[in-house]
Amino acid sequence: QVQLVESGGALVQPGGSLRLSCAASASGFSFHTRMGWYRQAPGKQRELVATISSGGSSTTYADSVKGRFTISRDNPKKTLYLQMNSLKPEDTAVYYCNTVPTPPSNYWGQGTQVTVSS
Repeated sequence: QVQLVESGGALVQPGGSLRLSCAASASGFSFHTRMGWYRQAPGKQRELVATISSGGSSTTYADSVKGRFTISRDNPKKTLYLQMNSLKPEDTAVYYCNTVPTPPSNYWGQGTQVTVSS
């Protein structure tokens, strides 16, 4: 199973920007699969925020983040990114990366906390 390590979360003011990173590591893993960013706020279900195809040419976004977030990937580095601009308090959540769809093992990394507050 792939190990996923998210980083880059922080406390920022509304309107600020952050860039999240997700490093994947697994022996023999080609990183040739659709990936996505998920987020979960306290008391709410985990939701899919953005996806990116294996080659990076196709992306999708939740309506709530479209136009503000950009997902990208660096396949040689086996790293996934999420550029977040014009952050809003509603973006506050723990952000996770994973394959899309999620694997049957239901493995999740530790996530990274994003807090948008004045």
